[in-house]
Amino acid sequence: MNDYAPEVGELVWDEGARKVGRVMDKIGPRWQLKPPGGGRKWDARGPLRPATAAERLSAGVALANARSRGERP
Repeated sequence: MNDYAPEVGELVWDEGARKVGRVMDKIGPRWQLKPPGGGRKWDARGPLRPATAAERLSAGVALANARSRGERP
């Protein structure tokens, strides 16, 4: 991982998983992330960095689309 240490609740980009996640916890050296709209946690697979405005927007649009299809409450 890199030297970046996010705060719990922050939206970050997981380079290894190539997706945006919300920081839920840190257990030992591993960061646990969750999709912004909820879902399964995952351990960060690569370096983390703050999510850009475009990445946050894209994650929000994906969540809105999933809700319109009835996939999310």
